[in-house]
Amino acid sequence: MGNTQESKIAKPANGTSRKAVLTTGQVAKICSVAPRTVSKWFDSGQLRGYRIPGSKDRRIPVDQLLRFMKEHGIPTDGLELASLGVLIVDNDPGFSSVLTEALTAGGDYSVNVADSAFEAGILAQQHQPSVIVVDVSLHDVDAKNLVKTLRSNEQLTDAKLIAVSGAHTEGQCQSLLQEGFAGFLRKPFEVKQLQQLIEKVTANGSTPH
Repeated sequence: MGNTQESKIAKPANGTSRKAVLTTGQVAKICSVAPRTVSKWFDSGQLRGYRIPGSKDRRIPVDQLLRFMKEHGIPTDGLELASLGVLIVDNDPGFSSVLTEALTAGGDYSVNVADSAFEAGILAQQHQPSVIVVDVSLHDVDAKNLVKTLRSNEQLTDAKLIAVSGAHTEGQCQSLLQEGFAGFLRKPFEVKQLQQLIEKVTANGSTPH
C-alpha cells in the first residue's frame, strides 16, 4: 500500500468507547459456554436484553450481563473480552497492519488478520469474530459462498460481513448487500469510516451503505 493510502487510514476515530452492548457470541465467549446456551438464558428471561428490530439477533447490555454473572456465580474476569472481535481478510500486509494498529489503539477492538479465504475460515472458527472485513476482490474469495458458509455455522451466524474493494462498481456493491453483506467501503477509506460502519452493523443489523 502506498504512503497516500496509509495516511488516509492511519488515524483512529476519537471518542470511541468500549462496547456497552454485546452479541450472544461475545457473551458465550465471556462465559465460556456455547452460543445456544446464551440464547436459552435470553429466551427464558434469565439474561435480559433485546432483539434487533426486524431480525432474530439478540443484544445484551454489559450491565445486564454483569448482573447475571454475579447472580449465577460466573467469574467476571472474562468481561475483559468485551472488546469487539474483528477479522480482517486482505492480502496487503501494509493495509492490514495500519488498520489493525488503528482499530486496537483504544482497546475497543480485538483484531485478527487473514491473507486468504482459507486462513480466514480457520481464524473465524478459532476467534468467532463479530465482524469480518473482507476484500472481496481477492482471487479466492467467493462472496456468495462466504455468506452461505457463515450462516451455516452456529458459532458465526451473527457475524456481520463488511466488504471492501477498490475495484467493484456501484452495481456490484449493491449486489453484495443483497447477498447478505452488511455494508461496503471503497478503498482507500479512513479508519473512522470503518469504525462508524462497524458500530452501525453491530447495533442495528444490516445497514445499507
